[in-house]
Amino acid sequence: MNEDEYIVLEQELRHQRPAAPPPELMGRLKAAQPARPPPREQVRPRPSFWPLVVRWLVPATALVVVGMVVWRVGLPVAPPPGGKLIAESAPAVAADDIELGWELIRSFDTVARLPSGEPVRFRCSEWMDEMIVRDKDRNVVIEQRTPRVEVIPVRFETY
Repeated sequence: MNEDEYIVLEQELRHQRPAAPPPELMGRLKAAQPARPPPREQVRPRPSFWPLVVRWLVPATALVVVGMVVWRVGLPVAPPPGGKLIAESAPAVAADDIELGWELIRSFDTVARLPSGEPVRFRCSEWMDEMIVRDKDRNVVIEQRTPRVEVIPVRFETY
């Protein structure tokens, strides 16, 4: 059979109706089906007491906790039993000399790709920042060193 004969055959089959099944087959199918039980009245169970309590107890508990936190935060700080607060009794540091400095630890370049696939160059620098505060009256020196990283994107020129 070629392609045209298949098309003609399909058109003829579409116009025909299927034959009815034999009566003995239909009888056997009906006999094989289980009998349906008569419909019963559905009894709805009474809702339990605890789900109703939990439904209201959880949000009420959360509301009470939030209220207590807000109330506690609003209270003023009580001074210690000895009198004044420690921060008020200790005089502030009077800085006679302040030194600020920074030191380049290392520098490097790297290349990454954007989600669009375009390459971008990054210049990365690692620095160490330093601050020294001196109070000569009390002979106090406060020194703080903090690392810092700078990442600067540099676009490639594409032609």
